[in-house]
Amino acid sequence: MGGAKGGFYIAVEQILPAMILGYVIVEFLEITGLMDLVGKLFGPVMGIFGLPGAAVAVLISAFFAKAAGAATAANMFAQGIITAAQATILIMPCMLMGTLVGHYARIILVSDVNPKYRKVMLAVPLFTSLVAMLVMRLVLTLAGAM
Repeated sequence: MGGAKGGFYIAVEQILPAMILGYVIVEFLEITGLMDLVGKLFGPVMGIFGLPGAAVAVLISAFFAKAAGAATAANMFAQGIITAAQATILIMPCMLMGTLVGHYARIILVSDVNPKYRKVMLAVPLFTSLVAMLVMRLVLTLAGAM
């Protein structure tokens, strides 16, 4: 029972706020019309991965919570903004860099990692996410899904 209680409190105190923050940011961009601007701005960069510019919303929300990124991708798929193959590409950064803000604060800062290594530890998940999206695009292209 102690483990279940601990898990519940982790979900309520840590995971849920990050998911809400990611959702609020994406909704704010949608409501204000900034999502169109962000989509146009990031269109060329996201195009490298075979994604529309609006897919950057998944990366933004995943940065705060893995589940928020995955939910944003699922919502974009349901709305017809992205295809199933594009959603598959977007799951990679959700898993590899998802919840980066929370993990960075809870692990890197709390464990008092040497400050000269903190930037590298922040950059590694971002870099692996970019590589994974490129690899997934290649795999899906070779499989004929794109």
